[in-house]
Amino acid sequence: MQRKGQYVTGYSVGILYLDACWYPVIPGNVANLETYNFPVRLKVVTDCLTEQLLEGDSSLLNNIIQAAQELEAEGARAICGACGFFGNFQDKVAAAVDIPVYLSSMIQVPWIRTGLKPEKKIGILTAYADGLSENLFKSCGINDYSHLVIADLSQEPEFSAIIENRGTFDNEMVRQEVVDAAVKLAEENPDLGAILLECSDMPPYAADVQRAVKLPVYDFITMINWVHHATSQKPYYGLF
Repeated sequence: MQRKGQYVTGYSVGILYLDACWYPVIPGNVANLETYNFPVRLKVVTDCLTEQLLEGDSSLLNNIIQAAQELEAEGARAICGACGFFGNFQDKVAAAVDIPVYLSSMIQVPWIRTGLKPEKKIGILTAYADGLSENLFKSCGINDYSHLVIADLSQEPEFSAIIENRGTFDNEMVRQEVVDAAVKLAEENPDLGAILLECSDMPPYAADVQRAVKLPVYDFITMINWVHHATSQKPYYGLF
């Protein structure tokens, strides 16, 4: 039976994104539909500005919940976000809808941690280290962050164009800044077991990071692919 009010079908994951961002959204970015080999549905959170989200401004909560509820009404089977700092609202949004919610790539931290030796660390490449607050960790189910080592790209000459909404950036320079940050993190932490790209703008460079540091690299797309497959299982065929 078709749900009343649902007309568009054929997708499982709905993705919340910020209002009024201004910079190139290239393939690999969470908000670029070329990133996926399955359909997703995007939903803007009205009046959700970059600086507010980076700081976890509580006044955003109602609009985020409203957008999530709209995605649910439109037929999404799960909801993700297009910025790691939606993680500030992860627990509250999950409580407000009846479908699974995974708003931040940081949600993967406990899972990554489970697979590593106890002494191994997880490297986090973030767009804004000051925004990785205790509230965000707790909301994303991270109760122990002593094993996390963080590289902040907010002050990099070109990457900073993203959080400053400068309208353009040199993609190759951004790529190099992300890779250099990962390499430095690995060199300074020989006990690193994996890297997580917190920012939804970093997946375009995940393969380059992995090539440079030769470690498992997790990002928003590893999470969204996981969510999609969990909500869109297909039967298997073949010989046995």
